[in-house]
Amino acid sequence: TGLHARPASELVKIANKFKSNIEIKVGDKTANAKSILAIMSLGIKTNTNLEVECDGEDEEKALKEIVEAFNNKFGE
Repeated sequence: TGLHARPASELVKIANKFKSNIEIKVGDKTANAKSILAIMSLGIKTNTNLEVECDGEDEEKALKEIVEAFNNKFGE
């Protein structure tokens, strides 16, 4: 069903653990991964290609954890 409220809130929880700026990009839209409203506004559906961009002192760790969460479908 895509990135609906529960997985989006999990993504926000993960993103907020890090100091880095974290953005999700879908097509020409970009959203702050630390904002549930911003993520929900992207309307991410199942099998949508997206980009995760992390920038900051803990960017590698942040990216790794976010990619793992997507790969595990946020526990669904």
